[in-house]
Amino acid sequence: MTVLHFLIIGMLLIGGLVFRHIARQRKRARLLATPLTAEQRQIVAKLVPMVRRMPEELRPSLEGKMNLFLDQITFHGSQELEPDEAMKLSIAAQACLLVVNSPVWYETLRTVLVYPSAFFTGRPRHDGFVVHEGSFHTAGESWDRGPIVLSWDHALQGGLDPDDGHNVVIHEFAHQLDSLTGHTNGIPILRKGQRYEGWEKAMLDAYHGHLERLETGERTLISPYGATNHQEFFAEATVTFFEKPDALHREEPALYAQLSQLFALDPAQWDRA
Repeated sequence: MTVLHFLIIGMLLIGGLVFRHIARQRKRARLLATPLTAEQRQIVAKLVPMVRRMPEELRPSLEGKMNLFLDQITFHGSQELEPDEAMKLSIAAQACLLVVNSPVWYETLRTVLVYPSAFFTGRPRHDGFVVHEGSFHTAGESWDRGPIVLSWDHALQGGLDPDDGHNVVIHEFAHQLDSLTGHTNGIPILRKGQRYEGWEKAMLDAYHGHLERLETGERTLISPYGATNHQEFFAEATVTFFEKPDALHREEPALYAQLSQLFALDPAQWDRA
């Protein structure tokens, strides 16, 4: 084979790769510009009432990102559960709340596994510097680069009640965002202009205050599970940011400000009626 043949083959390969990249980008843009159907909107409004509180200008972005999410993610059911459209829309809406106004995306996630209810996992659990081995009952798991595993009972309830401070979907997808840096440690990819020093101080001050309140038996706004370690605190703080924003803004203003900058959202100003 001559040098000319190698050059032609190389150009064809490069051309094929460029074409595939352009095709993917066009498909992505098309999905992001596609609204939900009227029927899909009704399902989301019923199962995830939090979206009704969002400013009107954010809703096209949420719907487009939901379409991108549903195109990218394969849902698998377990224990004879078959995820239907309503389940997929509920999970997609809750997951996309975190990225509705952000350039960050769940780039490495391809699979969501759904159990009917809480399930046993053999994955080790971390409690500070202590690692507990064995089987545990859990409502969700997030693995670096995916997949995410969810209990549908808990995912459904988390979407239906936007004020109770518990949401397994938001919690597990916060872990996915955290892991995009290559380390799940409570330090996600920060927003342009957001300084690490400010993030670290706000998170650590709130985390240590959280630990102190638990040690003295005081009420905590953020779930006690957030005391497990920094990554769990970030995930639970994110849940609180979306579900109890007024209280978080009042009790932890520095933490609220950092999360508001990270997500480019201010849910304390959303309609709470």
